Amino acid sequence: MDAVEWLGLQGTHNPNRWYLPVTDGISTMNRFMFGGCGLGAAVAALEGSTGRPVVWATAQYLSFAMVDEVVDFDVIVAVSGHRTTQARVVAHVGEREILTVNAALGFREIDVSGQWVHIPDVQKPQDAPVRPPRVGDDSSIMTRLDMRLAKGQFWDDLEGNPVKDGQSALWVRAPKLTTSAATLAILGDYVPFGISQSQGVWYPSNSLDNTLRVVRLVETEWVLVDVRMEGIANGFGHGTVYLWSESGVLMATASQSALIREPRD
Repeated sequence: MDAVEWLGLQGTHNPNRWYLPVTDGISTMNRFMFGGCGLGAAVAALEGSTGRPVVWATAQYLSFAMVDEVVDFDVIVAVSGHRTTQARVVAHVGEREILTVNAALGFREIDVSGQWVHIPDVQKPQDAPVRPPRVGDDSSIMTRLDMRLAKGQFWDDLEGNPVKDGQSALWVRAPKLTTSAATLAILGDYVPFGISQSQGVWYPSNSLDNTLRVVRLVETEWVLVDVRMEGIANGFGHGTVYLWSESGVLMATASQSALIREPRD
């Protein structure tokens, strides 16, 4: 299953207009669209409209789309060259803008490659303990994801037990969902998880942005969501998510800033 089907994204007679009904399965426990799903849908729309793969895409989150609303995704191609397309997406519910995405798309066959960062030394997904959704969460996107805790604390153990180096990690898979840039956009929205893990306190937080940079896509059942917090100050947290295949290939990074709300038990 590709991300378009998994999300429920729909095309129209206009090749640059897509729409997404917001359902429980792409939303948070609080019934608004999960930020990664918004970026994932925009990435899928960009690739579908231009016929080119996303190299990078950056989303600015402006408002919430609630369950049972329909989000329209309008693709605007600013420049389309021989190798690269520069484009953007405006996603809105009626006149209310939900997010904007700027992106570059393209592909070049050139004999140069390399990877200078390495997957962290954590348990394999089959050996890592299952991380269930929060108590009371029986219908959000988290119920569609299989998560294993590779580094960090469970909900019941979080209080007073921060990860010392600001790095936490989850193995995540969405059964039957194939690997794509849109898939990685969905899974890359985890800096809020890293904020709470770094503090040893559950701080609900809202993503302000997310920039996905696609390095190399490989087919993998599990994705290691490796969250590295860089700093927290003035009520905002900043971090980067490294998205690894099981074989240790760096597939993408996703960098974010998030607004931190009052702590909860």
